[in-house]
Amino acid sequence: MFRRREPVPFAFVAEADRFRSNVAPPPRERASAGRIAGRWLLGLTLVAGLVGSLVVGMPALSTGPSDAGTQQSQASEGR
Repeated sequence: MFRRREPVPFAFVAEADRFRSNVAPPPRERASAGRIAGRWLLGLTLVAGLVGSLVVGMPALSTGPSDAGTQQSQASEGR
């Protein structure tokens, strides 16, 4: 629509890299031994749960030998 004829000073955007703060963030706290052990225990529990559910669920997922075609009912045996 309308164009501005006067120059817009965008030099402050280009110079923004020069004005970085010299204040460093504080160093991170080291995790205590109890916290590290808790993380390992939680991870081990999750992995054991996944493995356990896989072991328990494998018989339901397996397709064993199908005996449906070879079975005969008792009614057919009597004739």
